[in-house]
Amino acid sequence: MLITNGRIYLEDRVIENGFVRIEGDKIVALGEMTSAPSYDGEILDAKGNNVLPGFIDQHIHGANGADHMDATEDALSNIAHFLPKEGTTSYLATTMTQSIEAVSKSLEAIADYADNNNGPGQAEIVGIHLEGPFISVKHIGAQNPKFVLKPTKKDFDTFWDAAAGKIKLITYAPEEAEPGFTDYLRTKGVIPSAGHTDADYQQIVDEVEHGLSNLTHFHNAMKPHHHREPGAVTAGFVRPELKAELIVDGIHLHPAVVKATYEIKGVDNVIAITDAMRAKGLPDGKYDLGGQEVTKIGKECRIASGSLAGSVAEMDFVVRNFKNFTGAPMHDIVKISSENAAKHLEIFGRKGSIAIGKDADVVIVDNDINVQTTVCRGVIGYQK
Repeated sequence: MLITNGRIYLEDRVIENGFVRIEGDKIVALGEMTSAPSYDGEILDAKGNNVLPGFIDQHIHGANGADHMDATEDALSNIAHFLPKEGTTSYLATTMTQSIEAVSKSLEAIADYADNNNGPGQAEIVGIHLEGPFISVKHIGAQNPKFVLKPTKKDFDTFWDAAAGKIKLITYAPEEAEPGFTDYLRTKGVIPSAGHTDADYQQIVDEVEHGLSNLTHFHNAMKPHHHREPGAVTAGFVRPELKAELIVDGIHLHPAVVKATYEIKGVDNVIAITDAMRAKGLPDGKYDLGGQEVTKIGKECRIASGSLAGSVAEMDFVVRNFKNFTGAPMHDIVKISSENAAKHLEIFGRKGSIAIGKDADVVIVDNDINVQTTVCRGVIGYQK
């Protein structure tokens, strides 16, 4: 494939009118259109639009009627084929707080699908995000309190084995964990993320020293910033080691909070996510999330208690909102939507930027972040 006539966003510069050549699933050449090679294969005309690295969503539960907890090949295929429509080319398949048996079944199914069925043209599962059951009932959100567990190495190992070692990130309440839990996660190469947590500022900072490096849906389901009783949010503002996931759907966070976080944390420490559930892409109505009924009205989803139940936001919608809320330039948009997650997940060697030798994961968007075409490992996964 040869992508032509695009505004190509590289890590350190922009090619205003350039090309990207793809062979198989890799980028093999790029440059100015004046030096574009003659080519008799598939040509994709970007028509002057922006050519960006594919979006990476490190926190997504489901879409288009399917959820990772369904633990079926059909559900996983549905999600992987749906996500390129919103520009997502890679993601962490995210689980929910359910029984050990249900979570293990989901992990086994995800690992099997990733190894055997997740081919080019689909968004790629680059790991698993284990969200729960190791959380705090004090900040339960839309998770099911019936299945909450204390974070222990023994129970984690049960999930680790079921996932065939594919757990990349875990959301847990560090104040509930047994001693040494965060250190143990790092020995496994897992990214520790505090979320659904009642930890205060000092408890979060103490765990940073042991490898805590992420805050799950920052601001949501954690102790807020307070001038006398600083919480997890304060720690997130103070410690640059902590990456901040942001659900920028206009519901979970006020636009001013998004802008403040971007300016305080700096662009390198913000990661846009969807935290989307199965109702994404579907009409308003009643849906299931982790065994609890969710009512979807527009872009808002809530369980019976009134708690927000994830989102139904598409990744391009989240990225567009971030641009509009903050005024961020396109290079910063690339960072919060792709580069930062790739670096954090330690896959930047093949994802997260347009560069020779990297996976051919590309999204073509207009200046308002409307997706025109998505290429997943060298194969078109979506075209408007």
